Amino acid sequence: MRQDFSEDIAAISSIAAVPSILEVVCRTTGMGFAAVARVTEDRWVACGVRDEIAFGLQPGGELKIETTICNEIRDHREMVVIDHVDADPVYCRHHTPATYGLQSYISMPIILPDGTFFGTLCAIDPRPHVVSTPAITGMFRLFAELIAFHLDAHQKLADSAARLVGELQNTEIREQFIAVLGHDLRNPLASIHSGLRMVLKSDDMAKVRTLATMMQSSVGRMSRLIDDVLDFARGRLGGGFILERGAETNLKPALEQVIGELQTAYPDREIATALRFDGVIDCDPARIAQMASNLIANALRHGAEDGPVIVDAHRSPEYFELSVSNSGEPISPEVMAELFKPFVRASARSHQQGLGLGLYICAQIAKAHAGTLDVISTSEGTRFRFRMPLTR
Repeated sequence: MRQDFSEDIAAISSIAAVPSILEVVCRTTGMGFAAVARVTEDRWVACGVRDEIAFGLQPGGELKIETTICNEIRDHREMVVIDHVDADPVYCRHHTPATYGLQSYISMPIILPDGTFFGTLCAIDPRPHVVSTPAITGMFRLFAELIAFHLDAHQKLADSAARLVGELQNTEIREQFIAVLGHDLRNPLASIHSGLRMVLKSDDMAKVRTLATMMQSSVGRMSRLIDDVLDFARGRLGGGFILERGAETNLKPALEQVIGELQTAYPDREIATALRFDGVIDCDPARIAQMASNLIANALRHGAEDGPVIVDAHRSPEYFELSVSNSGEPISPEVMAELFKPFVRASARSHQQGLGLGLYICAQIAKAHAGTLDVISTSEGTRFRFRMPLTR
């Protein structure tokens, strides 16, 4: 892939002193072209330019690296100074002056404080000029060090800004995490507390059984919330999910189990299922089943109540695909842009339960399987699709 030097060009253009440096270089040496160049193994790119001889380069312009002396300077990191090419025993037959019609040349390497070679501060002219004086070479050295200092400061400032943005994002996530977790765990805990108080006051065994069932449901909800929190921590802080996968995995029974559980939980809803594959799938079946459970439950909660949730799974020679579709209102563009981020819900329904981690966890499961999870949502319906390669 071709390297993009837009950040380097922007960094040089952000140094207010560069135009003055290039002007002083031209005035002091009498040369008509001066530039700050970014030089790598295969590219020579002008980042800052002063052109009084119609050489034809602007910031972003390039010379073929093999036609430049800067290519050699990148290797030996020493200044090159030529007063008069025709009279110079080293460079009189060099291809660069002949290619560009130069008679005088001076180029100083720009070395960043950490020892990284950035490029050169250089000047050229088709006429000979005396530039090998201590005053001029000292000036070039000083200017190159000044540019290197500013580039280093620019990079440190950019790094600090990136760290600050990251810290702000982490702070926001922590605040969301504490607020949402406190809210969502408080409700089932309050339900259990209330149920226990009523159990202690009641001698009616039928009522006690009803209260025990309610409390058991609340415990299950708290357990699911805690599982989501642990998965969130693994995905965000622990470097991703660790899978238990193997070539002998029979995935279909795991999917059939979670579909059956959800059908029991939503007896009035239709879940249309087409598991169109046989044999083993190289995956972590528990994690794929968890993904399917989250996606189907999401479709049941947010989809139209009079429409079916459609679960389709199939395999090709190259990949395995699982999709979950529902009819109903489309996901808004604002929510769609953030959908797979933590603490984001597909709608703002006030009765909605959960931490808003389900789709984030699904995306992490897909990533752990080297797969993808995407969504299409229109007025005709919403479809989540997981696809993973069958070969690792």
